[in-house]
Amino acid sequence: MQETPPNQLTKRNWAVMFALALTGQIAWAVENSWFNTFVFDTITPDPRPIAWMVAASAVTATLTTLIMGTLSDRTRTRWGKRRPYILLGYILWGLSTILFPTVAYIKITLLAVVMVVIADSVMTFFGSTANDAAFNAWTVDVATSETRGRVEGVLNLSVFLAQIVAMVAAGMLIDAFGYFIFFYALGAIVILVGFLGGLFLQEPDGSQEEPVSRPPFWKEFADLFSINTFKENRMLFILLLFIMISSIGMQVSFPYMIVYLENFVGVTKTEFSIIGGAVMLGSGALAIPFGIAADRWRKRLIIAIGIIISSLGGIVFSMVRSLPLLALSGLLWQAFSVAAGIASVAWLKDLLPEESRGKFLGIRMIFWIAIPMVIGPAIGSWLIRSYGIPTHLAGQEGFIPVPIIFQVGSLITLLSLIPLALTRKQKTVQDERD
Repeated sequence: MQETPPNQLTKRNWAVMFALALTGQIAWAVENSWFNTFVFDTITPDPRPIAWMVAASAVTATLTTLIMGTLSDRTRTRWGKRRPYILLGYILWGLSTILFPTVAYIKITLLAVVMVVIADSVMTFFGSTANDAAFNAWTVDVATSETRGRVEGVLNLSVFLAQIVAMVAAGMLIDAFGYFIFFYALGAIVILVGFLGGLFLQEPDGSQEEPVSRPPFWKEFADLFSINTFKENRMLFILLLFIMISSIGMQVSFPYMIVYLENFVGVTKTEFSIIGGAVMLGSGALAIPFGIAADRWRKRLIIAIGIIISSLGGIVFSMVRSLPLLALSGLLWQAFSVAAGIASVAWLKDLLPEESRGKFLGIRMIFWIAIPMVIGPAIGSWLIRSYGIPTHLAGQEGFIPVPIIFQVGSLITLLSLIPLALTRKQKTVQDERD
């Protein structure tokens, strides 16, 4: 098989990138949204298991990306550097997705809760190995500074399309066929696309050669947490702090959003699909020009505007009840959050050390996934249990989420403006004009 020239993107690689990105993002979007409603609808209405599942999944994703990302940086095989992890990882990711809903057969609630947390974590391990660690590092490997923007465009387009599929198709399919058929179909698609994409993926020259001399694996892994790593990448860590706080704010409410809309507002899954589809389409239309503006003008100013509008949108979202107003406020909340995220992640990737991209993408996971998804849902669960509406579902006691989760989450998101302001003290090649 012919290898791609170093840091160049062929038509085949563009096609593979889009297919793997889209499929992976659909799987993550479903996991972030419908796994939570699955637990509420089929196991227990208690919000704590959702918080536990989200937290366990986040920690698993982060540790997996750190370890497997570092390992893939060091790997050289006849199949290439990243391909083995992508090919096998996607296949096992799909299989674990197919098996996930079987936990509903367990009739002992406590055991079912334990097993659903384990099942989600296993699925997350394979997904993070394939997508977060190997695939994302591969997209950095094959891109240059001249193509980085287009690569980010493809990756973020896949996010938008995946969210549309997860919001529009998923709710309707679950209403029509139930959770089991839906998860079976999703898992089969992940297996098929992962298998074909892994086979046709091309890696840069050198992916089969012996790696340059590097320290032992665990020493290199431990170096991620050294003071020197922080000092040498100070700007990167300040930006990660911004991402962490803004993500915590989003995670206070996001895991419970569909449960809130169904059980507090009275929106059906199909109606939510319509609202979600409109919000995602609008988000794409707003986020792309927003990202272009961030490239041309001051990144931190554009990001700050996005954070402020998103937070206001989240607060308004908690106050309205009609479908049109939910869609409009949801658009402000999500679109400008996504737009700020696009600009900040593109900025972050420009700061990644060239020889350690895989492991530094793992560091990003600590601030972007692990900490926010442990702290945010825990805050949301506490708010729901403290202020939510008591309910019974299939003999189980629980609480219906209430608007305060969106209001508190939005206020926390606004706190991310503090580390964003600190970036003014740092100068980098990629920094915009001040």
